[in-house]
Parts: sequence; structure tokens; C-alpha cells
Amino acid sequence: MAKKKTKFVCQECGYQSPKYMGKCPGCSSWNTMVEEIEETISSRRLTFATGAQTEFSQPRPITQVETKLESRIETRFQEFNRVLGGGIVGGSLVLIGGDPGIGKSTLLLQVSSQLANSSYSVLYISGEESPKQIRLRADRLDVSSDQLLVLSETDLQRISRYIEELNPAFVVIDSIQTIHLPEVTSAPGSVAQVRECTAELMRLAKTKGIPIFIVGHVTKEGAIAGPRLLEHMVDAVLYFEGERHHTYRILRAVKNRFGSTNEMGIFEMKELGLQEVLNPSEIFLEERPVGVAGSTVVASMEGTRPVLVEIQALISPTSFGNPRRMATGIDHNRVSLIMAVLEKRAGMLLQNQDAYLKVAGGLKLDEPAIDLAVALSIASSFRDKSSAPTDVVIGEVGLTGEVRRVSRIEQRVQEAAKLGFKRAIIPNKNLGGWSTPEGIEVVGVSNIGEALRYTLGG
Repeated sequence: MAKKKTKFVCQECGYQSPKYMGKCPGCSSWNTMVEEIEETISSRRLTFATGAQTEFSQPRPITQVETKLESRIETRFQEFNRVLGGGIVGGSLVLIGGDPGIGKSTLLLQVSSQLANSSYSVLYISGEESPKQIRLRADRLDVSSDQLLVLSETDLQRISRYIEELNPAFVVIDSIQTIHLPEVTSAPGSVAQVRECTAELMRLAKTKGIPIFIVGHVTKEGAIAGPRLLEHMVDAVLYFEGERHHTYRILRAVKNRFGSTNEMGIFEMKELGLQEVLNPSEIFLEERPVGVAGSTVVASMEGTRPVLVEIQALISPTSFGNPRRMATGIDHNRVSLIMAVLEKRAGMLLQNQDAYLKVAGGLKLDEPAIDLAVALSIASSFRDKSSAPTDVVIGEVGLTGEVRRVSRIEQRVQEAAKLGFKRAIIPNKNLGGWSTPEGIEVVGVSNIGEALRYTLGG
């Protein structure tokens, strides 16, 4: 009998080696190489491959490809629809990742209930819970519908057969790390299993036009477990973020073939499940202190939505030779850069000061338009002088101290006016070409010195 060939596959990046190695050459991870049996392509795989190509196998000019505008299927969660780009696209494969206990299964069970109550048949497949456990969670969330079918199964061959027979409108897989194909000899959750199971689910989604949602476990670094190939294969990757000790959850798209990748949906975890937050700016500003130095409000864009958040800074003399630079929600390299600009262009001696910055509410901001707000927060704390509580600050800061224009300034200022702010400090280049909302004064600044004079008096 012929000897079976084996190979060693890294469980983090998918790197393959004919022999065992303690350190993976691909991703430099230690003790991640697992032995797997190398197999030839089965006849079943060839049948699936040839069957899936019947619709797309003939090359033809792109001008002759038939297109039709398919309406998206909307859930009752407007925040969920926003992150997906306007609703669920037929035949899409969506991956949802997040920390344990953050609410991934709760979100998908609530979405499944909403779709089932809208006369869509939904098949909820769990490899981690029994039907009784799912029912207990459904009773707690007030989920009840005859159109919602539950199944506890980990064998993908049986799952595929049930999907072929029932032909549901939606499918939920919780989670991909528990599903396995008997043909693949490696353990569930390994690189080979995740790759083959995702490929089979993608075939089902594309050939039958069924939207499939997949739950993916995450590693301690916060990335979805398994190779990056998993994220490349799916149509959309959503991350469910938030602190387990806080009630607010953020659903963020990091990949979306059918919409923007900058959209963000905010939910609040309550006793009866997740509830969407339609106006997050009020939530992030409700506990803002008034008249305290080091606090500045900025209008940041999250996809197509402006969100007003508070940036807090604490500057204090250092007790060590090297001052500390710590930031939560902002890149600490950006903080060091802005402090260097303040020291050079505004004459502030910050080289012997510790700096601690955070974005209130747990948001992560990475757009350049927050630079001016960060600079004013640092200057306010350093001088121990507070800015006006009704000021909102928007602008990018260059290395020469200039304040550069930002995009979508009209939407940012309108959101600030709606929340009762009286003055907006914006780049001088953004003045003109749009109408100023009533009740708010718009002040243009060309450099960081002017911004300091308007907000802190010098």
C-alpha cells in the first residue's frame, strides 16, 4: 500500500513545509506547525468545481454580460443595513468576527428573527450549541417564528444536503471553526478545514443565491483565527468590537465588495438583546465635562456618517528621563508628531512632559481631520486653560503648522449644529462653496497659531 504523504501547515498564515519547524518562516509564529495528510483532489471536488462553473465558464465581452439591479434585503436594524452597504445582497458570503462574549451570536439570532418575521425562511446552524440551548437564548431575546429553523451540526456534507433540500432564504453558520469536512483529515478549525469548508459554503452561496453569514473566532491579537485566505474568500468581513464591561458595541466593516469599508454601526447590549443607537454623537458626548482643560470635541467621519466625539488629553511633568506618550483610540505616532509641531511652531516646551490621550467612548479614530482637535486638547491641558464647551474643531495639521482642508465639511458642521454647538473651527480652505447651517458660527484658520488664538486666547 502506498505511503501517505504528510505536510506541516502553519495554523496562523497557512505556510506549508515538508518537515516540522518550531518557528514558521511565513509569519514568524512559534509552535503553530501542525501535521496534515496531503491528499489528491477528490472526484467530489471536481464535480463541484465543474458544476459551479457552468454559469460563468464561457468567455464573452463584458458589454454582453447581462446585468440587473437586484434590490437588497433590509433588516429592522438600520445600523446593520448601513454597515452592509444598504442591506443584504443575495448570494453574499459574510464573515463576522469578534471577541468571545461580545454578542456575535446574539446579533445574528436577532437578525434571523427579523428576517423570519418578514416571511423569509432562515436556517440557523450551530456547531457549539444544541437546539435546546438556542431555544433558551431565543426565549431570553423574545425570538419566536416558525420560519426560523435551527440545526445543531458540524458535518458540512450533512449541512450542504439540508441546504439543498430546504433551500432557505438565509443561512447562519456559528461558527466556521467548528465545521468540518470528513474528507479532510485535519482537525476542525485547522487551516485545511477552514479553507475547504469556506470554499464549499461559497459554492452554495453563489450557485443558489443564498446569503450566508459565518461567525469566525478571533485570536488574542484580535484578528480572525486561521489564515488570511478566509478573509480573502468571503464578500464582506465585519468586526464586532467593544468592551465586555461596557454596554456599547461597534460593528465595523473592514472589507465589503458591495459597499463602503468605513461604515460603522453602534449597538447597545441590554437585557432583551442588542438595540441600535441611531444618534451615536449624543451617546459619546453625554458625560462630557464642561469647563475642564484638555477636552475638545471633533466631528469625525465614519463612512458616510459624521460622529462627534470628545478627545481628552492630560499633560503633566515627567518624573523620568524619557517622557511617556500614551494614546487610546489614536495612533501614538500621530500624537508624537503633533506634539513636535506644537513645540516647534507654537513654542510649547513639551519635551519634558508626559502625554496621555484618549477618545472618550471607546472609538478608534484614524482620519487626518482629528489632528487639530488633538493639538488643541494637548495645548489646553498644557496651559491648563479650557476652550469654550460649544466649540467643535475640525482640520488636518501639517508639519509646518498649517491647517489643511478636509472632506465633507458641510456634513460635519451640520451634525455639530444639530447637537447645539455654536462655533466650528475649520480649515480656511474649506470656507465657501457650501451653505452654513443656522445657529452656528464658522471660523476659518490657516495655521495652528490662529486656532490657538481663537480657542485658548493665544
